[in-house]
Amino acid sequence: MEKMVNHQLIPRGIKDERVIDAMSKVPRHLFVPEKVRDRAYDDCALPIGFGQTISQPYMVAVMTELLELKGTEKVLEIGTGSGYQAAVLGELAGKVYSIERIPELTAFARANLDTTGYRNVELKTFDGSVGWTDEAPFDRIIVTAATPEFPQPLIDQMSDDSIGIAPVGTRFSQMLLRIRKDKDKLTESRFTPCVFVPLLGKYGWEE
Repeated sequence: MEKMVNHQLIPRGIKDERVIDAMSKVPRHLFVPEKVRDRAYDDCALPIGFGQTISQPYMVAVMTELLELKGTEKVLEIGTGSGYQAAVLGELAGKVYSIERIPELTAFARANLDTTGYRNVELKTFDGSVGWTDEAPFDRIIVTAATPEFPQPLIDQMSDDSIGIAPVGTRFSQMLLRIRKDKDKLTESRFTPCVFVPLLGKYGWEE
């Protein structure tokens, strides 16, 4: 973990000490399948089954840093995967709600989060593009799958002073989009290019 942080994150401009600390604590190798565990800290995304991936460590750090977490926030994550990003969020926020559309991955993530002791993360198997209305509003929303635009239901579930992050673009190429919501005013900023698996659902891509 230390090598990953010192060689992949800090030299590329990750500055938030809390994010660096969280990435130093979460045991990434416990969030990947055993067959790729020896590559857990490589500078790339890795397959976790069902056509899904665990994001590159740098991308996890970038997206997390852009959320500007202080420690008390209520966060919604779309795309649980193996639970790694949720664990990093769990280190940095008050409560994390994460949605995964593939039941087997929800179970995999739950086992990983329980093993590593992250009790402030709740999981649900559902269409993530619709969000989690029963628990809204959220102070932060992070979408870890490519979407043609930031899903409107997620914007509607953001609190009056909140931040949302999503990779927005085509199925094969996206840019990280950050939305700041101040009451009814939305401000958009775009950051690094990226490539994520597609967000499938009512407000994402069709299967």
